[in-house]
Amino acid sequence: MDLSHQEKVLLREIQRDASLSVTELAERSGMAQSTAWRRLQDFEARGVIRGRVVLLDPDKIDAGFCVFANVTLADHSEQAIAKFDSLVKNHAEIQECHKLTGSADYILKIRTRDVAAYEDFMTHNLLRNPSVGAVASSVSLKQLKSTTELPL
Repeated sequence: MDLSHQEKVLLREIQRDASLSVTELAERSGMAQSTAWRRLQDFEARGVIRGRVVLLDPDKIDAGFCVFANVTLADHSEQAIAKFDSLVKNHAEIQECHKLTGSADYILKIRTRDVAAYEDFMTHNLLRNPSVGAVASSVSLKQLKSTTELPL
């Protein structure tokens, strides 16, 4: 998508703080308020802006334990993949799921209260799913960067 400099600034600013008013976004991007509003409406209609969210601090809501789980499927049939997809979509602990190249089929970013809660989640959910063949977990010791902002 070919974006003007002002459109890039508008999108950067709304990524940083979706609570900004159209007036504030227009000022920061150097657009008239009506132009900024129309651009935002167009970006939403075209799916460029998928939603507006509030970001919570995981440490303050008992979700500070972060694990990256490499998952290898036991079976790669459409039915098995659908069961795994359902598992991923139905558990809030799984924040992200990426299909990979290499030795694992997927990597999951999972957040729980602590190691015991993760062990319980893995034992009773991941490993009980018939599609899952193996799980290799890596615990995050320290988060160096976390952003939802895409480069523009």
